[in-house]
Amino acid sequence: MLEPPNIRAIPAASDADAAERGLEDWRGAADAVLLDNEAGAAVLTALFGNAPFLGQCALHHPDSLIDTLQLGPERTLAALVRGLDEQVVAARSDEAQTMALLRQARRKAALIIGTADVALGWSGARVTAALSRFAAGALRHGVDHLLAAAAEAGDLDPADPAHPSRGSGFVVLGMGKLGGGELNYSSDVDLIVLYDPEITPYRGRRELPDFFVRLTRKLAGLLEAPTGDGYVCRVDLRLRPDPSATPPAISLPAAEGYYASLGQNWERAAMIKARPVAGDGIAGTAFLRALRPFMWRKHLDFAAIQDIHSIKRQIHAHKGGGEVAVNGHNVKLGAGGIREIEFFAQTQQLIWGGRYQSLRVRRTEAALHALHALERVTDAEMHELVESYWYLRRVEHRLQMVNDQQTHVLPDDDDGMARVATFLGYDDLGVFVTHLRGHLERVSAHCGRLFGDAPGLAAPDAVGGNLVFTSGDHDPGTMETLTRMGFRNPAAVSNAIRAWHHGRIPATRSTRSRELLTELVPSMLGAFARTSDPDQAFARFDGFLANLPSGVQLFSLFQAAPKLLDLVAEITGAAPRIADYLARHADVFDAVLAHGFYDDLPDKAALRETLEHELSIANDFQDRLDIARKWAGDTKFQVSVQQLLALRDTTASAPSLTAVADVLIEAMMAAVEDELAVRHGRMPGGALAVVGYGKLGSGLLARGSDLDMVFVYRSPGPSAESDGERPLSPPVYYARLCQRLITALSAQTGGGLLYEVDTRLRPMGEDGPLASEIEGFVRYYREDAWTWEQMALTRARVVLGPDDLRADIEAAVADVLGRERNAEALATEVRDMRERIAGEHGDDDIFAVKHVRGGLMDVEFIVQYLVLRDACRHPAVMQTNTLDALAALAEAGSMDSQAAHDLAAAARLFYDVQAMTRLALSGSFDRDSAPEGMRRALCRAADAVDFADLEAKLRQAQAEVRRHFAEIIGAAARTENEDQE
Repeated sequence: MLEPPNIRAIPAASDADAAERGLEDWRGAADAVLLDNEAGAAVLTALFGNAPFLGQCALHHPDSLIDTLQLGPERTLAALVRGLDEQVVAARSDEAQTMALLRQARRKAALIIGTADVALGWSGARVTAALSRFAAGALRHGVDHLLAAAAEAGDLDPADPAHPSRGSGFVVLGMGKLGGGELNYSSDVDLIVLYDPEITPYRGRRELPDFFVRLTRKLAGLLEAPTGDGYVCRVDLRLRPDPSATPPAISLPAAEGYYASLGQNWERAAMIKARPVAGDGIAGTAFLRALRPFMWRKHLDFAAIQDIHSIKRQIHAHKGGGEVAVNGHNVKLGAGGIREIEFFAQTQQLIWGGRYQSLRVRRTEAALHALHALERVTDAEMHELVESYWYLRRVEHRLQMVNDQQTHVLPDDDDGMARVATFLGYDDLGVFVTHLRGHLERVSAHCGRLFGDAPGLAAPDAVGGNLVFTSGDHDPGTMETLTRMGFRNPAAVSNAIRAWHHGRIPATRSTRSRELLTELVPSMLGAFARTSDPDQAFARFDGFLANLPSGVQLFSLFQAAPKLLDLVAEITGAAPRIADYLARHADVFDAVLAHGFYDDLPDKAALRETLEHELSIANDFQDRLDIARKWAGDTKFQVSVQQLLALRDTTASAPSLTAVADVLIEAMMAAVEDELAVRHGRMPGGALAVVGYGKLGSGLLARGSDLDMVFVYRSPGPSAESDGERPLSPPVYYARLCQRLITALSAQTGGGLLYEVDTRLRPMGEDGPLASEIEGFVRYYREDAWTWEQMALTRARVVLGPDDLRADIEAAVADVLGRERNAEALATEVRDMRERIAGEHGDDDIFAVKHVRGGLMDVEFIVQYLVLRDACRHPAVMQTNTLDALAALAEAGSMDSQAAHDLAAAARLFYDVQAMTRLALSGSFDRDSAPEGMRRALCRAADAVDFADLEAKLRQAQAEVRRHFAEIIGAAARTENEDQE
């Protein structure tokens, strides 16, 4: 036994001055005879010297205190309730009077029960039962008053006007401590309000749901609105199904449907204590009877048991319930506190209550006795937990009696603790601390043993506190934990997770997904906490999760492979574009888990073989398109993840992404050619080539890059036709074939967009035919092409086509590029072109690395100028890849080796920044609004120490490029004066 034998029967005053003032006030306001009685004086001293609220109640209602001491609390309380019943019925039509009567009665009841508790030896069970009975009676009177008022207004036609609740269909369920008959002095009353649309005698003009919602709100105001007489009780309606998305009053069918399909194990635990406390008791009892299959499962699967364990383990992430403290400790929610005992009982009730009806009890003590009778707890566990439960409840009651506050937290200083100890009857603070610590530690030990064999909660050590989301409101301890983990807006995180638990998104609508989620939430939060911006990473994950059709597969993967959580957190925190792909293709995680996901991609031949194998199962044209799109998307995702994690840089990733595009173009061309042949046949003797320009041609594709393509064909003859049932001429045939290829590559589908295709670099641009005949292609570049088109040709590469046509195109390109040019005129055109582009796109954002002065365009213009200038003398400089061309130009002596080195280094930096921004974002990069995770990814890609270092690198590189542009092109171009002459 931890109960000390020397606790005073009537506590001394912790504040002697307050006690003296209270006694003086009593002499002036009440029967002073009570002071002449030693016991009476001791009671008054205890009330005035420890609990100002009870002292004020005594001064306002002295007769209640005198009757309690003379007649006994039972008779005095019974007389109070009888008188209240008569008065409230008589005043039923007067709302103000009803409110006053209930509030005055509440203060008298608090005084009577508090005196019985403090001075007359009432047990905790008697105290809480009396408080619960009074609260239920007040609720009953409030409901009857409102229903009678509604009948008087013509909205209801009750079968029995004297008892309007009967048959009303209006049900008020008491939950939590009210439902269990274990209410404390200043507790909220947790209610679920329901109505039965089938039986209610409603006759009003409003919609039925609106009527009952208004009635519920009036009930809450009737009870909790503060007046000169105080309040009756605070009403909490947040235990109803999905409280942030449902009205305060819910129809019975809707509630039954919710619990049948979306009800969670923590709601089953809450329903253990539910009982009708006001309104239509018959309807309420029938509802709870209908909920028995939800509450009491005869065959509880392992996943549900895990979930039940997780509910408890979320309270404290470490075995044993966390650290036991005394000063400042929360005796309800803290380690070893009241909540742990309640969970000890309730979780076992959930697990075994389907099999054993004796466990289907509401009161915590009764549940512990029932578990003992079934040998589910030992004799010592049962007796010690019951003793500790009532000891801690008594401490809680003393804290609340002081100022009628709903508090469970002990003072954090010794003086405050000494006042609590005195109010509890202790003469020595040390003895109180010893006994309190003993109760907390043994509760923590018993609960730790109970849950110690359960699967461990996958929570990082950094959590170290509450992570509870199984309720209708924010848990204060959870808010503290989230803040400590680095979340700036813990309420938003809590709201989102509670929405998941309530099945508001498809991914969490199944019971299995929510059970998995309960177990995973701490690990998820730990992963986001490790990112540079936890709030942003979490918000994007929330959006990602909202787009998933189901969550079981993903949550199971997270459970089996916890490292996936870190990957997802990194993606959602740094790369919204990849996160969007994940949301549409969650099955890509299968590939992530496969061997080799973080290895380099195979070469083009192996990629082609892999895609051909995937396509072998296609049944039709649409199947081929879908499979090819999925393959390309997943493969690009693999490269993107490697880039994001800095496993591969841009110069290593770009060839892989280019190879993916090449292989996909080949596969799609074959597919559309077969599809076109169904009606129009093929073109015997003809040939088609796809020429890549820009990044496709140079082999420097990044995620999000357009495919710049030009189509060139060889006609079998002027009168030739395709060999199908509907023959087409070569220009029409190849135009349709190319258009179908473009559609196959760029059409927006449910799987998203693979590529944007740009064909404006073809001869004569948008005014020219989509596909050019080879002779016309060659003639155009030899005779009509503008300088900018010749510059674009420096990066032309034949992606697809038969060998003979490929050779002709490559020869024509080499011929055009190898012509001798006037260097001064060429430099002038390049300079003027750059000025026009700067006027269109701007040139001052250092992160717009393509168009900024000294950016990628300037590097490419320098290279293209030098290739066009010197290819006639040094054919080796005709390299499609800008970096390769810089090396060749330096080797040929076309430019200074240091300049080539500077420009190559700048180009690599620009490619890295451009690739990362395109990988992460669909739009442009904004340094001010960019996610911190993306900033970090950019720094990692550019090998920068921090974001300031990255900015400094960009400015320095762009300054170097501007200098070289001026020295190489600017110096060679004609001046404006020369142009005018």
